[in-house]
Amino acid sequence: KFRELIKNSLLRQSMSRRGNCWDNAPQESFFGHMKDELDPYIKAWEAFDDVQYRINDWINYYNNDRYQVQLQGMAPNEYYHYKVTNQLPSALTMKYSPK
Repeated sequence: KFRELIKNSLLRQSMSRRGNCWDNAPQESFFGHMKDELDPYIKAWEAFDDVQYRINDWINYYNNDRYQVQLQGMAPNEYYHYKVTNQLPSALTMKYSPK
């Protein structure tokens, strides 16, 4: 019945390929880190606006300030800039430039 409902609603079901558990690994990792790092704030939330503000703040932190080993020590936005322009972000350029 669920698949019929999806088909009748002109939606496409999102599923991993059979036997491939790695399809959702990046999303699971992202949300796992988010839940772990937001856990200390949960008890203070009193309204949806509190939740929305903290999640948006964390996503901004994740994209711009949270450096990751897998991205050559850069934050996601810095790494994207590097891959698109083939130039290190200014903060890293200054760090690694000869003195």
